[in-house]
Amino acid sequence: MSDFWCELAWIEGRPRAGVRVVVDGARITDVREEAPAPGDMRLAGLVLPGFADAHGHAFHRALRGRTHDRGGTFWTWRERMYSVAARLDPDSYLALARATYAELALGGVTCVGEFHYLHHGPGGVRYADPNAMGAALVQAAADAGVRLTLLDTCYLAGGLDGSGHTPLDDVQLRFSDGDADAWGARVADLTEGPALRVGAAIHSVRAVPAEQLPRVVVPGRPLHVHLSEQPAENAACLAHHGRTPAALLAEHGALGPVTTAVHATHVTNDDIALLGGVRATVCACPSTEADLADGHGPFRALREVGCPIALGSDQHVQADLLAEARLAEYSERLTTGERGRLPPAALVDALTVDGHAALGWPEAGRITVGARADLVAVALDRPRTAGIDPAQAVLVAGAEDVHTVVVDGRVVVEDGHHVVGDVARLLADAIAPLWEDA
Repeated sequence: MSDFWCELAWIEGRPRAGVRVVVDGARITDVREEAPAPGDMRLAGLVLPGFADAHGHAFHRALRGRTHDRGGTFWTWRERMYSVAARLDPDSYLALARATYAELALGGVTCVGEFHYLHHGPGGVRYADPNAMGAALVQAAADAGVRLTLLDTCYLAGGLDGSGHTPLDDVQLRFSDGDADAWGARVADLTEGPALRVGAAIHSVRAVPAEQLPRVVVPGRPLHVHLSEQPAENAACLAHHGRTPAALLAEHGALGPVTTAVHATHVTNDDIALLGGVRATVCACPSTEADLADGHGPFRALREVGCPIALGSDQHVQADLLAEARLAEYSERLTTGERGRLPPAALVDALTVDGHAALGWPEAGRITVGARADLVAVALDRPRTAGIDPAQAVLVAGAEDVHTVVVDGRVVVEDGHHVVGDVARLLADAIAPLWEDA
């Protein structure tokens, strides 16, 4: 049993002063406002529940700071992403993902949603263990001390145009199991654990033919999908199917309360009503949407019709979910001319309880009895945060202000240092070989 005394703790939508959080194993067993006692681990500043990174691709971390020299669009960026994907194997993937998840933990992430589609070897050849790449991600999360939802992704086609789905290219062969039934048979061999949950993902309507969509829906498990990220996706879906991607998913039983629509950047008004009607979660990834010139989704409008909003780092332009929250609000301001579109308490919900629920961890994301013992302490005495109203810290603080992170009762980050050691060195060592002779 451990006691953490919080100078300020985020409880029921606001900071409260002088809070002791009692932890037994991975769960919070008591929360009470009282003075510190000998033996308490004191957490200075504002203590928030753990953050959930609801959408990411670990191997994209190798692209940070490597793709800004040629301009272009999402589609030209994708070619460089594929070149990195072509070089990875289970060992190099483990090294890269371990360092990536540790970097996320430094910024307060206690649970990662890995949208995993890099399944097989070059040319689509199966490893001896068909889930070797997924196993590398599971081990990486364990080493980094974070929980993982492995969103195993069905990816069957190379793209979509007005005449139908196009064949897989050479790199995309690594992503595919051939059909949804083979995908499901492989995923069935994945075993969940105390810090691991297995979900399903449809890469996009570009990558999974309509008749295969129902087979990717696994009752009781989270279902994630890239949705309307690009105007070209909408145009192709309309040309071939006569409906938007959201409407196509709904028609085939792939849109519901356990669905998370990632990006939703170019959804229509009818799509917004459809998503809200089933209370699907929408995951915003603002730094990626900006980096790839995708646009900004109508997140306030989606929230108003009943869609919980989660946040993701996606391609890891930055490992800072606090910055993602801030960008979500600032993008709303830029497109509407209004401030406070996503108020601080709503952004904290997106970082915590709504993100965890989208990943299948409804017992996480709150500082309350029975919840997962995840705590993120944010310094309020740094130049960036000095003098602020703690209730508005989410719009000011960044990953660099996180000094202590507790995951399931275990201190993973203390005084800004991760238990795995030098995270920058781990990242550099994992990324450099992927660019040799590139």
